[in-house]
Amino acid sequence: MGLQCIGEAFGGKVVRSPYGVVHGKGSPVYYDEKGEDGLFSGLSNPFTAGRYHSLVIEKESFPSEELEVTAWTEDGLIMAARHRKYKHLQGVQFHPESIITSEGKIIVSNFIKMIERKEAESES
Repeated sequence: MGLQCIGEAFGGKVVRSPYGVVHGKGSPVYYDEKGEDGLFSGLSNPFTAGRYHSLVIEKESFPSEELEVTAWTEDGLIMAARHRKYKHLQGVQFHPESIITSEGKIIVSNFIKMIERKEAESES
């Protein structure tokens, strides 16, 4: 839901998935992330993500001027995005905490490290 909120806040439309309800399903997710300190750092590409949703950000309305897609499914559904300028502002469509997400602990750990770096920058 975080990804949907971020997408809508920047002008994207949240719509029903063209593939229907996806609950408790693992899907290969591909990513393209520049830099070695991002959310998907150290993961297999693709990795298996646990999906529990029926809504997605509509690809045609995705606010690409401000956000960039960082992960997607084989059929092109957006699975993660981040702000182009504020890299710590990002969200995922899948559930990293799910046992179905093969490398979920790494994703959560990477997110915590990102926030810690951002806090350290703010204190400097």
